[in-house]
Amino acid sequence: MRSRRSGFAMVLMFARRIRYGDQFTAMDGIILIDKPAGPTSAEVVRKIKARVKPSRVGHLGTLDPFATGVLPILAGEATKLAPFLHDGEKHYEGLIALGDETDTLDATGTVVRTAAVASLDGADLAALAARFTGTIEQVPPVFSAIKRDGVPLYKLARRGDEVAPPPPRQVTITNLVLTIAGPAALRFSLVCTPGTYMRSLARDVGLALGGAAHLAQLRRTRSGNFAIADARPLDEVLAALERGAADGAIGLCAALAPMPAVAADAETERRLRHGDARALDCLVPPAAKFFKVVADGRLIAVAEATSRVTATIARIFGEQQAQ
Repeated sequence: MRSRRSGFAMVLMFARRIRYGDQFTAMDGIILIDKPAGPTSAEVVRKIKARVKPSRVGHLGTLDPFATGVLPILAGEATKLAPFLHDGEKHYEGLIALGDETDTLDATGTVVRTAAVASLDGADLAALAARFTGTIEQVPPVFSAIKRDGVPLYKLARRGDEVAPPPPRQVTITNLVLTIAGPAALRFSLVCTPGTYMRSLARDVGLALGGAAHLAQLRRTRSGNFAIADARPLDEVLAALERGAADGAIGLCAALAPMPAVAADAETERRLRHGDARALDCLVPPAAKFFKVVADGRLIAVAEATSRVTATIARIFGEQQAQ
């Protein structure tokens, strides 16, 4: 298995930082953070943004404050990649505490219901895992960022409003493994589609057992193509950015590694930058829906095939500077 450091070295060269005097003022690339428990995902974004101004900064897939694990941070031109990355599967592992349900459905909330904990064996766990494997309906937590009339539900709940649960949604869970982690706890690991709430899963596991439960611990080990093995602690990343180092930033082309690519010459690049999608005629890779257009290792555009020979421009990317 390759080391964390070597994994980053392979993709470093296409991340960009531009220096003006003694201050680094721009960055294009993706930073994989191993988020600690405590800060919100938005707080992580703010900390990164303060160190890469004036680059735009965003993230892929919110992690609750108590959760840890891989949080991809997109900076500069990489923020344009979000539509092509957000559909990737998520991998989680965590701990479900049995016997108590909380208002937030996690360990940070107030207990609202208690129930006796039933004894479980291997057959019970296998049946339980099967029940929550596949495409299922799930009611998201009231304490969530889902908006109602433009206001996140968690804000309504925190100010004491009576908040009706959000409508159920379909999610898909695969590779769900449940093991006994104590007299009143279950450990789990799974793969799921975006938008699946682990807090709702914990609640529903408790209900399925005829009792109550909440999510006690959560760690995301993979988000799409981004694995926890390649992520770095937040404090380490912040310290590196303060030194002006972009160590480990994943470049735009590398971030779209699974996407088919075509090479563009200077004339094709010029036409694309002027919005001429006809420059892509006869360049469409076989069976591709989206494909990236690359020139000298730089991501020029992402295009969407409209036929076997034609395509439209989905995104144009600004200049990137190889290091």
